[in-house]
Amino acid sequence: MGKGGDANLRQRKNKGTRTSSGRLMKRSSSVLEKMSSLQTTFDAKKRMRDLHNDLTVLKNIWFKKLAKTESHAERLEQFYGPQAHAYDGFRSNFLWGRKPLLASCAARLEDIASTDDMVWVDLGGGTGENVSMMSEYMDLSKFKKIYVVDLCSSLCEQARKKVAENGWKNVSVVEADACEFTPDEGKATLVTFSYSLSMIPPFHAAVDRAVSYLDPEDGLLGVCDFFTGAKYDLPMRQMSWGRRFFWRCIFDTDNIDIGPERRQYLDHSLSRVWEFNDEGSIPYVPYFRAPYYVAIYTVPKLESLLIENKVEAPPRFPPTFLYTQSWEDPHKDEPYLRAGPGDVCLTLTSGGCNSLKLCLDDVKAVYSVDCNPAQNALLELKQVAVRRLEYEDFWKLFGEGRHENFPELFEKKLAPFLSQNSLKFWRTKQYYFRDGLYYHGGMGKVVWSMQILFKVLFLKGAVDKMLHAETLEEQKAIFNNSWLVKLFRTAPAPLLSVISDTLALLLFNRVTLWFGAGVPLKQYQLIKQDGVHMSNYAARTFDGVAQNCLISKDNYFYYNCLTGSFAKDNCPDYLTKEGFDKLKAGAVDSLFIVNDFFLPTLKARKYTKVILMDHVDWLDDTTAKQVAKALGEQVKTGGRVIWRSAAFSPRYAAFIEAAGFSVERIQVQEPGEMMDKVNMYSSFYLAIKK
Repeated sequence: MGKGGDANLRQRKNKGTRTSSGRLMKRSSSVLEKMSSLQTTFDAKKRMRDLHNDLTVLKNIWFKKLAKTESHAERLEQFYGPQAHAYDGFRSNFLWGRKPLLASCAARLEDIASTDDMVWVDLGGGTGENVSMMSEYMDLSKFKKIYVVDLCSSLCEQARKKVAENGWKNVSVVEADACEFTPDEGKATLVTFSYSLSMIPPFHAAVDRAVSYLDPEDGLLGVCDFFTGAKYDLPMRQMSWGRRFFWRCIFDTDNIDIGPERRQYLDHSLSRVWEFNDEGSIPYVPYFRAPYYVAIYTVPKLESLLIENKVEAPPRFPPTFLYTQSWEDPHKDEPYLRAGPGDVCLTLTSGGCNSLKLCLDDVKAVYSVDCNPAQNALLELKQVAVRRLEYEDFWKLFGEGRHENFPELFEKKLAPFLSQNSLKFWRTKQYYFRDGLYYHGGMGKVVWSMQILFKVLFLKGAVDKMLHAETLEEQKAIFNNSWLVKLFRTAPAPLLSVISDTLALLLFNRVTLWFGAGVPLKQYQLIKQDGVHMSNYAARTFDGVAQNCLISKDNYFYYNCLTGSFAKDNCPDYLTKEGFDKLKAGAVDSLFIVNDFFLPTLKARKYTKVILMDHVDWLDDTTAKQVAKALGEQVKTGGRVIWRSAAFSPRYAAFIEAAGFSVERIQVQEPGEMMDKVNMYSSFYLAIKK
């Protein structure tokens, strides 16, 4: 067929076919096009219906006056009756505490052995939506019985429809007063108040009744609701007087009392084991965010009382962690620290790897302290993940730094057991495990930038070869033959000086070193005082590693930097299967995470082992003397203290010696040598309490 035929064929395809009379018959739209058009129409109608329902709810909330009657049931019916059909849709974008509540309860119920005989009582359960939502977190058949209890007839009717539609055989909807209801079984494993306690005027009676049938051994009482704090409330509940006044007035117009009295009575009657306070958006009301809380209680046990302080990072700290891993070689520490059974250890958190390594040494207790709450949030996530996840999920999170299902794992397995500070941090940073954990934080951004720089400087090929080198000799040959190393070794002194100054200006300036590498001004000054140029300091570090340690097999610090992940045969001890299993078997329980500065934590108890890392490099002489004095008072006789410094001979070594220690400089950095697998410091010290 010629070109003209091709054109005619295209024309027929585009315009249709002609009949015998020559008239053009256009093709009809395809079935898919019609279905797409119908779907668009359906979606538009659904949006309009949803908007109409939301406006119905808003009209009842904002403009309808409450019935003037002594009957609470009548008031509820008058308020909820006209909006019952639209209740679930509107509240799904308003009651933000329900999912965290149900996830936290479900996660804890997994630990109960007799899960085939559980009873759940949902007080003020409304339309039964909590039952639907709970099915996302656990199998509803594990409950012998579920009671949805509510005093509003219209909401109960909606709940009965939901039960019938879903075929729930173990769910009963009971129109009753929470202050009087008792389950037929006489005992409940789970009792929940989901945005209902604030609407029960005699709340003391409702709480007392719930406690009366809560299982004293395994029972959980979960509450989520709006709130205002008291003037002298717990730290995480506090808010300004203006917010207390505003929100209490707003909710009071609908006969909803969100004052602190209900929480105080719960705290008095039960033991609080977990709590989370936050704010949530309000549909169609921009800028305003209503405060809400979630709390889990058990029958009173003094050891489960929980008070958490509000913590903030010191000024000039970034809004995230600086380190994704610990930059101290724990295997180099072992023969000098000699941590073991009976030891009470104090260490800085950093990336948390070495805190977990101490747990693997069978010590009695590890107090891991950091003034940056983000560092502790990372370690706490690791601790909770050890307890709640299986090894493969744990490896994906902290070995590979990525997990395709992290949001679900976080919601169902991890978040219910995190402290409030850590939970608030990770709720907004879940994407770290999508992009790669080890590309976030200060050091993570340096890792990412360096990998980009390798590409720009045509060094990626050499780096990839080093990562696959089988022997140290092969690695050294690749490193020494790269054009950048050759340039540094053969360039004339004037050119090398220009290159060093340029690199120092761009890569090793004070801002980059602090926010990227966690090197503060005082430590930067220590390096300069030793007469070492920052470019030479960095070159000494990397050259020593490349010449003395096989990165692909035996240096997880730089393997992680170059790849953004660990390998199962090249990783910190806590990431090995053996290390994970030992931590999960109970070793991780010796870890205590402290959000505070180092000095107050040092003064809090006696220790047998203290790892200072390079912490004292950061301090002025006055504070360093205070730390040395506290070490002398708090470290037991024979106790060991180790530290590293960016200086060859830091002044504070004499302060520690004067506090009653024998001090020895174990190692000093030499050109071409490697102090340890990090090789980032100039000296390594050991002090033993006399």
